[in-house]
Amino acid sequence: MKAIVVEHPGGPEVLTLHEVDRPTVKPGWTLIEVKGRGVNHSEIFTRDGESPSVKFPRILGIEAVGVVAETTDAQRLPVGQTVVTFMGEMGRAYDGSYAEFALIPNQQIFPVTTTLSWADLAAVPETGYTAFGALQGLKIRNHDQLLVRGGTSGVGVMAAKLAHALATDLTVTATTRNLAKRDQLLAAGFDAVILDKDGELQTDQRYDEILELIGAATVPDSLQHLTPGGIVSATGELGGQWELQNFEPVVKIPSNTYLTAFYSGDIDEARLRELFRVIDTHHVDVRPAKVFALQDMRAAHEYLASHQSFGKVVVLS
Repeated sequence: MKAIVVEHPGGPEVLTLHEVDRPTVKPGWTLIEVKGRGVNHSEIFTRDGESPSVKFPRILGIEAVGVVAETTDAQRLPVGQTVVTFMGEMGRAYDGSYAEFALIPNQQIFPVTTTLSWADLAAVPETGYTAFGALQGLKIRNHDQLLVRGGTSGVGVMAAKLAHALATDLTVTATTRNLAKRDQLLAAGFDAVILDKDGELQTDQRYDEILELIGAATVPDSLQHLTPGGIVSATGELGGQWELQNFEPVVKIPSNTYLTAFYSGDIDEARLRELFRVIDTHHVDVRPAKVFALQDMRAAHEYLASHQSFGKVVVLS
């Protein structure tokens, strides 16, 4: 099969196309013919060598959509079944989705029934599940003011679309470091756009909920922009800072506001089914912003890491 094999950490140039042996099925695992996969910032971090637990050579890729090719669970995962898979250390502890086939533990594979195209379906698993789970934790309500910090990201764009499906008369505001992307953000489903400059929001407005996708670097600033009873969900790490620095909760968290988080690695199959139900029922537009072919994975990584990046990037086999 064809696969993108990373022999050693480095820049996009280490993403090289190889002919490798198709994985052999083993007990408790199922072989998926990968039709598409989203590309994620965490994969760029791993490619760069910023994931100390990952050993090379490695086929990266933390999510995939496709069909069951060979199975060890014919009842739940019959051959030909459309499936999604994400997280569970795929592409890290074992080879992931940057290949025509991927061998995945059965418990990490989820059957789906959908009419979405492969490109649209590939935009959903990690991105959609993260956005959906975080929005549930934020307890968004009708007429609320929701801020998405990191609005141009794949999760940010997906969150705006899902939020409007989940609540009525909800105002969803995006942050961006580049106001030249304002029209793109409004076209993607946001209602307003504000500038995020040097880690500080350039507004005095306060919000009922803030989906914090930049991460620890900007959490303290986000907390200062909550209404009484408001919630910040520290869900992303786009800022490249993993831990809160010199964070004293009593001082940094305003009284009667809340700080929570959502981790997509703990997959609840019922929540995943509900996500697809919401997408189907409300006809949520989940189209990716950019689609590449497997042999162009290097270009996909370059685009995602660039200042021009916007929304979800998908690579089809």
